[in-house]
Amino acid sequence: MQYATTDSRASLQANLRLLGLSAVGIFIFFIPVTLAGKTSIPLDHMVGWLRTALGDTGAGWYAMAMILAGALHPLVSGQWRRSLTDKIFMLLKWLGVIAGALALTGAGPAALQTPDMLPFLFNKLVISVGLIVPVGSVFLAFLVGYGMLEAIGILVQKLMRPVWRTPGRSAIDAVASFVGSYSIGLLITNRVYRAGHYSAREAAIIATGFSTVSATFMIIVAKTLDLMDIWNQYFWLTLLITFVVTAITVRLPPLSRMDDSAEHREPVGEPGKRLAVAWQNGLRVAEQAPPLPRNVLENFRDGLMMTISILPSIMSVGLLGLLVSKYTPLFDWLGYLFYPATLIWGLEEGMALSRATASGLAEMFLPALLMAEADFVARFAAGVVCVSSVLFFSASIPCILATRIPLKVGTLVLIWFIRAFLSLLLAIPVGMLIAP
Repeated sequence: MQYATTDSRASLQANLRLLGLSAVGIFIFFIPVTLAGKTSIPLDHMVGWLRTALGDTGAGWYAMAMILAGALHPLVSGQWRRSLTDKIFMLLKWLGVIAGALALTGAGPAALQTPDMLPFLFNKLVISVGLIVPVGSVFLAFLVGYGMLEAIGILVQKLMRPVWRTPGRSAIDAVASFVGSYSIGLLITNRVYRAGHYSAREAAIIATGFSTVSATFMIIVAKTLDLMDIWNQYFWLTLLITFVVTAITVRLPPLSRMDDSAEHREPVGEPGKRLAVAWQNGLRVAEQAPPLPRNVLENFRDGLMMTISILPSIMSVGLLGLLVSKYTPLFDWLGYLFYPATLIWGLEEGMALSRATASGLAEMFLPALLMAEADFVARFAAGVVCVSSVLFFSASIPCILATRIPLKVGTLVLIWFIRAFLSLLLAIPVGMLIAP
């Protein structure tokens, strides 16, 4: 009788963890709530409140402290000695410290203080990412730590595995990126990969194929390109094109040649028993999970480490990319690589769109800025490419390099080119079909 009571209590606790704690995570990341006239997910509201509480000055100094910590960390830990890439990024991080100081104080050349340079990087990207990653990491404990990820993974295996060659649990990464933030999606991916539940290839596919900018940032893109009148079409078609491009890319080198062995393979749900297997798998994970305070602390620590790793790189690499785009012909030259994708469809502004697409390697928002005055099809295609190319040097590439996923800079650039080219091929005809 004593054993039965103990087993019953353990089972009840596992059920409460799986249902209750996971429900908190779902609410925080995925359920829109309207507060003070603003409709967004609770995580976004929390970050907004925190930024308001800090004020512009407080938020700026907080971001600067994170940038400085990120530049000091490789020196203190000795990480800068590991490879040439680490040495280069250490130098870039210290360049990020200088850029952050200039942005915070308003000092330096006037060309750097124009609205589309340091103020854009610091206020729109660095502060936002610097707040959302640590706050979001706290609630990741609810979302990924108590069985929901594993349960849903079993349920959607039939879709994820054959189409994108990733486990079912990767669906959570994809949704978290679109609804929350690419940095949150990468945080999930890195944590699951380190636990041995993703192979190197699966983690790379998720990081380069699903971890794109959030729906919230897509609204900014749509407003810049005057696409809000067709917001629903833009959002869902961009989502579709992004995932179609991913389905193609996973079958091409370099992703197709990466190691696909994982320590812990996701259980396969049998026909007719998939729901039962999913539930039991979720309960097993919930029962074995660490206490909530420890889980939250571990996630918060990971979030802080990712924050200090990426903020200096966003400032330095992002600024270099913006300067190259504005003052050199480099993106004009790179644009010729994309011109065939626009030439096929006979687009009048093909060369301008090709150049804008190339600039997206530096910063995902640049194509939208450069094509804001173009005709509808070019604007729509630029808006899609901003999102579906996924990779850019001002944020997502440094973010990926800060994880344990075995991807190098050259590999990421090649994947970016393939994704951007395929995105143009698909987005232009779709834009022609829906053009008013």
